[in-house]
Amino acid sequence: MAKQRKNPFKELEASLLEAPPGMKKKVMNDIAAAKLIMELASLFSINMGAAMRKLFRTLGETEN
Repeated sequence: MAKQRKNPFKELEASLLEAPPGMKKKVMNDIAAAKLIMELASLFSINMGAAMRKLFRTLGETEN
């Protein structure tokens, strides 16, 4: 008969503990700040290309 082995993943799950409330709050604040920075960067960088294309297209049309 096959030998029973311990499942290492069940051991990992058993060792999980609840994080302290202060640490949870700090992590959530850090995530919110990172998300805000990413959204602001996206606002200015992704639309920059479209704005530049429109600018040059407009300048090209007025010169003709």
